[in-house]
Amino acid sequence: MTDMPAIAATDATRAIAKILLPMAAGGAIARRPTMMRMVDRLNLDAGAIDEMRRLRSKYGPGPVQITPGRRLALVLDPDDVHHILNNTPEPFRPDTKEKRGALEHFQPEGVLISTPEERLKRRPLNEAALQTRQPVHDHAATMSAAIEAETEALLGHVDFAGGLSWRPFAIAWWRMVRQITLGASARDDTATTDGLLRLRQDANTSYLKPTRKKLRARVLASIQDYVERAEPGSLAQMVATVPAEPGVERHQQVPQWLFAFDAAAWATMRALALVSNSPEVVTQLREELAGADQGRPDLPYSRAVILESLRLFSTTPLVLRETTTETEWASGTLPPQSSLVIFAPFFHRDPDHLAEADSFAPELWMRERTDADWPLVPFSGGPGMCPGRNVVLMVSSLVLSRLVSGHDFSGREFPAQRIPPSLDPFSLRFRATRRA
Repeated sequence: MTDMPAIAATDATRAIAKILLPMAAGGAIARRPTMMRMVDRLNLDAGAIDEMRRLRSKYGPGPVQITPGRRLALVLDPDDVHHILNNTPEPFRPDTKEKRGALEHFQPEGVLISTPEERLKRRPLNEAALQTRQPVHDHAATMSAAIEAETEALLGHVDFAGGLSWRPFAIAWWRMVRQITLGASARDDTATTDGLLRLRQDANTSYLKPTRKKLRARVLASIQDYVERAEPGSLAQMVATVPAEPGVERHQQVPQWLFAFDAAAWATMRALALVSNSPEVVTQLREELAGADQGRPDLPYSRAVILESLRLFSTTPLVLRETTTETEWASGTLPPQSSLVIFAPFFHRDPDHLAEADSFAPELWMRERTDADWPLVPFSGGPGMCPGRNVVLMVSSLVLSRLVSGHDFSGREFPAQRIPPSLDPFSLRFRATRRA
């Protein structure tokens, strides 16, 4: 089979300008609020999705190679998405050059930038600590107690202020996350999470910016201290106590979890915007929470709402893989060390193949999706799926349900059938009234 040719220079330039550059400008590892506001205001996500549709219409199933030097190809076909994700890490490794350059700023021995050999040792620790296959973690009672206390405090602020905006929500969110991840004593340890944020901001430029090694050492030492404390009910306790292969740096798996909870905050705030436009959904959320076991809160409908928020407004728009061997495609062959880009919003919002593309449809997630379905991949998929998926969904769904259980929220309005593809979480404002 022939080598995959690069597409026309004008098309490659358009693809880079409309798809890749806005994603990079917004911050791949730590979002830039100013750029997020601009993306929302200019509706740049819609332009990126339209450009992907144009490329598929012009070039067929692809993938399409947009750079002749550093080989980089955009995936256009749903079957290719399933194939790539199901065959991670061989021949599609997740530790791409760009990802390694970025994540080494704050987790040089984390699982996401592991070689296939290292991954075999590190991934099991992540799955065991996060209990990847369980919708409700064994530490759910402790997590739920922290969520209840912090959402009650936040709602007290809402009652006093008459509304909810990003800043008070984020303060409450990180108090919850630090307790859930590091332990109760970490509730107010903003130094650790703020330090991690600064490292993540550096990571936005990947290997183009030198690593702040002293700051990284301080942040990782603080996390290691919490792992050694192993406070009961925390994920740090799980990291400290589950089996692990010799040589695995247990504490260096934790920064990725904190990173993931950052994206979960955006998803939860956006979900609140979605349900504030859907009173019938709020009613179902309230009924589900009222009927749940408060010690082990399993909230499948609320979880579906969070997943739908992630589909409509992707927090990880670029899913990256790098080939380890020569691979064959409908459009030609790619050599080893070629990069493949799955632009998730294109598949999540494709009106040509998904009837619910621009609608709020939690029912899409009321069963596990399979390869027979159109690819919706908010947590990636296959063996490389985010191991913290269920913990993140459990925490986010419980926060959302507790927020709406006793309050009515109203804010940004949009038609239920024409939801825009851009929604800046940092600019959201909600009016709130306590239910009688």
